[in-house]
Amino acid sequence: MKFIFRYLKPYYGAMLVGLAIKCAGTLIELALPYILSYIIDEIVPNDGRLSMIVLWGGGMVLCALTAWLCNVKANRMASKVARDGSLAIRHDLFARSMTLSGRQVDHFTIPSLEARITTDTYNVHAFIGRIQRLGVRAPLLLMGGVIVTLIMDAFLALVMLAVLPVIFAVVYLVSRYGSKLYTNVQRSVDGMIRVVREDAQGIRVIKALSRVPHEHARYDKVNKRLVADEKKASITMGFVNPAMSLLMNLGITFVVLLGAYRVMGGQTEPGKIVAFTQYFTMISTATLSITRIFMMSTKSAASAKRIAEVVDAPMDLEVLPESAYPKRENEPYIVFDDVSFAYENGKDMLKHISFSLPRGGTLGIIGATGSGKTTLISLLMRFYDVGEGSVRIGGRDVRTIPADELHGMFGIAMQNDFLYADTIAENIRFGREIGRDAIVRAAKTAQADGFISALEDGYDHMLTQKATNLSGGQKQRLLIARALAGESDILILDDSFSALDYKTDAALRKAIAQDGKARTSVLVAQRVSSVMNADLILVLEEGEIIGLGTHEQLLQTCEIYSEIHQSQMGGSLLD
Repeated sequence: MKFIFRYLKPYYGAMLVGLAIKCAGTLIELALPYILSYIIDEIVPNDGRLSMIVLWGGGMVLCALTAWLCNVKANRMASKVARDGSLAIRHDLFARSMTLSGRQVDHFTIPSLEARITTDTYNVHAFIGRIQRLGVRAPLLLMGGVIVTLIMDAFLALVMLAVLPVIFAVVYLVSRYGSKLYTNVQRSVDGMIRVVREDAQGIRVIKALSRVPHEHARYDKVNKRLVADEKKASITMGFVNPAMSLLMNLGITFVVLLGAYRVMGGQTEPGKIVAFTQYFTMISTATLSITRIFMMSTKSAASAKRIAEVVDAPMDLEVLPESAYPKRENEPYIVFDDVSFAYENGKDMLKHISFSLPRGGTLGIIGATGSGKTTLISLLMRFYDVGEGSVRIGGRDVRTIPADELHGMFGIAMQNDFLYADTIAENIRFGREIGRDAIVRAAKTAQADGFISALEDGYDHMLTQKATNLSGGQKQRLLIARALAGESDILILDDSFSALDYKTDAALRKAIAQDGKARTSVLVAQRVSSVMNADLILVLEEGEIIGLGTHEQLLQTCEIYSEIHQSQMGGSLLD
């Protein structure tokens, strides 16, 4: 809970005012049964005048209205604090999620991060609002009701108080166990979101391969696991309310029976019994509210812990001082120096990778799926830190370059990159300060201007979510245009030609080479035709370089490259 209160510090003033108003309304509310008892026991028997009854009744109405207004005002203030506090938590959680390293994202997983930003923040929001509404009113009603009843009739009050320790013991024990149960529920939510996310992205393939029943069964499995965890948590936490109701109803029954006996014996008055019944109802309601607070705090504590794990996660990719890795003068622009890397599962993805590329040169990377091509790009952009060796750009180790400066060097397009529901122009601009002329120029280089201009509204054409109103090749050309529009120093095209026909592929490579920009290019591809004109080509297999050189050199020295070339191109060369 310390995590939540950390975000509530700026609102302590507003919370104190709201709590003061809530206290005033609650104290006035506590006076109502006492006034009713006074009317029944003092006004009616001793005076009996209608005017006095109306006067005191009017006082009760005024007290009720005042209490209502105080509660409404305090609740509105509580809602504002809950809204603004949750807004700050969501903001920081999302911002931190965007700055997590690749290794940290792998650890938390994308579905879990989605659940933390949605479900967990909702639980925290509900708790902040509820604790302000009930956190003062319920204890005041409970303690105030106990004190007033002790003053009115200590004997009957003790009968009522006898059940309270049992109630609190039940709440405490169940709440402690419930925290673990709600943590399990949130983990099951993560699993369900993962399956839903995967199926939503692959729905066309699922339908095309007639795998709907299989995916339905897979979803049903995680859904049943979630239901089982929720059922266990609900049954456990749901035990509290019936147990409390039983104990409180028994208490009321004993109070009424003993009260009636004492009235007949002249030891108390009927008005006090009526007031006792109302106070006991107030105390019952307050106790139930406190129970709900415990239940919500249990769920909120589990959610707050999950949020804090992300927000307070240490910066995994801190910028190191240049003294740790001194700048090297007069070396090629991009250098991989004996680089090895492994993911969290411990399996080596890259082993002793060494190569260099001059400024303005083009690097081609080719290899089978899982050979480490995208991992190499991730190390270049420092999404992960190398396990051994070093990666340098312009003589500077990437670990010494600030993230904004480093990432500003790159323009990147990936095969499974995303386009969002906005105009084509905005998807190419991508929130950057890029003029319309630069957008059109990038689209022309990416061979996208032709199909864009053919649209009725051209660059103002609205894309649907995930750009489902474009073909695969059109999407890839827009993504390449986005990468080119920023006019970065290093252009990375990670398997961005897979949906292009050979003619468009060749025209695109030719346009990039002739656009006059002295940029360094890194091309990751499955096709030999996409990398054959590169100044340097890496052939990767299981994380190791098995071929390094120009196209002509590799045809002579790398058997696998030669086989790929023969199978794809029949030994002929494409321009």
